[in-house]
Amino acid sequence: MKPVAVVQFTANDTPAFFAHYLNRMGIPWRRISVHAGDALPQPITEYSGLVMMGGPMSVNDPLPWIPTLLEIIQDAVAQDIPVLGHCLGGQLLSRAMGGQITDNHCAEIGWHTVQAADAQLAEEWLGGVREFTTFEWHYQTFSMPPNAKPLLGNAQCCNQAFVMGKHIGFQCHIEMTVDLVNTWCTTSAHEIEAALHQPSVQPPQAIMEAAPDQVAALNQVASAVYSRWITGLKH
Repeated sequence: MKPVAVVQFTANDTPAFFAHYLNRMGIPWRRISVHAGDALPQPITEYSGLVMMGGPMSVNDPLPWIPTLLEIIQDAVAQDIPVLGHCLGGQLLSRAMGGQITDNHCAEIGWHTVQAADAQLAEEWLGGVREFTTFEWHYQTFSMPPNAKPLLGNAQCCNQAFVMGKHIGFQCHIEMTVDLVNTWCTTSAHEIEAALHQPSVQPPQAIMEAAPDQVAALNQVASAVYSRWITGLKH
């Protein structure tokens, strides 16, 4: 099988549990580290799937690699190569397919509950789970691209995930491990402190204390999502 292209935008926004899942399933993958100057995955037909992680930048920022990556996403969809986006990656997928990226009405950081918007999609992508707690760290949100179906939402952010056939984009972070939660809370504690006046932002210590139990449950949901997504990989 061709490898899955996993695009990483910063040193700390790693594929984490998603990488563990691919390794466990014996699926080859290749990390493309944009922050380290790696070339973007072109042509995308050399890969079985395209995955994008999170990052602090905005899709609306004038970064030189964003227009090229949006074209790669469009090409992947046209070639029926499955795309999966986490947070920034979900925003990139939305933008590439005609959606808009705007400021959310609040920052959302920490452990938050999301609800399934469609029972059939929840059965297909979430193993039937209709509500679960996931990890959030975002200030912006995406709109539903044309022809996309909403999968998840909550009171803080109505668009938490969408599906387009074999392609799926998340605003939330389903890829977390305890180590990654601790890394973000430690290296970006100042960012959390600056936003703590908002009730949708949790303090670092509380986030880290809850991580072992929350991650264990989240990994089960993520496994269901990833198991559905890999069925579309190009061989």
